[in-house]
Amino acid sequence: MELKRVVVTGIGAITPIGNNVASYWEGLINGENGAADITRFDASKFKTRFACEVKNYDSKDYFDRKDVRKYDLYAQFGLISSDEAIADSGLINGKTDLDEVGVIWSSGIGGLITFSEEVSAFATGDGTPRFNPFFIPKMIADITAGHISIKHGFRGPNFATVSACASSANSIVDAFNYIRLGKAVAIIAGGSEASISQAGVGGFNAMHAISTRNDDPKTGSRPFDKDRDGFVMGEGGGGIVLEELEHALARGAKIYAELVGCGLSADANHMTSPHPEGLGAKLSMQRALDDAGIQPEVIDHINTHGTSTPLGDIAEPKSIVSLFGDHAYKISINSTKSMTGHLLGGAGVIEAIATLLAVKNDVIPPTINHFTDDPEIDNNLDFTFWKARKRVVNYALTNTFGFGGHNASIIFKKFVS
Repeated sequence: MELKRVVVTGIGAITPIGNNVASYWEGLINGENGAADITRFDASKFKTRFACEVKNYDSKDYFDRKDVRKYDLYAQFGLISSDEAIADSGLINGKTDLDEVGVIWSSGIGGLITFSEEVSAFATGDGTPRFNPFFIPKMIADITAGHISIKHGFRGPNFATVSACASSANSIVDAFNYIRLGKAVAIIAGGSEASISQAGVGGFNAMHAISTRNDDPKTGSRPFDKDRDGFVMGEGGGGIVLEELEHALARGAKIYAELVGCGLSADANHMTSPHPEGLGAKLSMQRALDDAGIQPEVIDHINTHGTSTPLGDIAEPKSIVSLFGDHAYKISINSTKSMTGHLLGGAGVIEAIATLLAVKNDVIPPTINHFTDDPEIDNNLDFTFWKARKRVVNYALTNTFGFGGHNASIIFKKFVS
């Protein structure tokens, strides 16, 4: 069976540094920083009092009051970013068979804010079970995929992927495989997260996973820096429209890039820590290269998982050097989490968007907040610190890893008709 080619025809995003794709990309190129003191709740008693929140957001700008009652914040971010991607693609044109269009949407945690509010209200009440009828459907992690399909009439494959921080990368991988196997002509893939809440911050604090640099939030997310002390929580969402090439060409769609290969693996090592030598990451990247049918030497750029955690930021560069050898030092590497923070289940897709735009525009966004080299990291690698860089990018790879040892690698190629 000959596999079909898959291209990206639409993108959408709402992030801590931009509430649409244009502003997000501008923020990346300019090295903007999304970290600031938490405004959503009183964090004064928490070990961490800052995060990368979406700025200038009012749900009434996007939804009527009735709909807001039905949508957890993570679903709102999902609907906003998917709407932008769908509109950008021009997919709904009266000719596309909506039976052949699917939605695969992810969230690592789902409606944590809704869950926390409902359980808290019950716990502080008189014991009478007065739960909102929207409690369960607002909370569950699959509901955004359902909302997107309901809104637009998409009747193709529809489900959620959950693999912690790799969730939205997995949604892209699944969509890619469904389309190239002929199971759909187009799929809206992506993910969203909104876990900046008492439960979210408190839970990650208890794990010692997030930065406590409260005196200087802007430098809290510092991937590959010697003094990093954990990731910075982010929120938002992103969506991409993946489409079978011939279908896209037949309708005259614009094409951002071609998705040519994906790889998945497990660390099989620890609940939250990566394999110390990055063996799972290396295997995931190798499988993506094999899937694409390309040699390591053609990769020009890697958008790393790069979370600013003590162990992860050592393991991933090791995996890159181990796999790519001497070519590793010719690859422009970055971590956009230095600017956006870590969107958890939404991280993979907004970083995929950054990666495919690097391919389209021949520009590598920077890694900001680097002050001191870490002797445990190979600092001869090109981490693209502080300033965006222009270079030809024909092939780029993006890595996303999740708690539980879930690894996903995705390769985009510059599209040539």
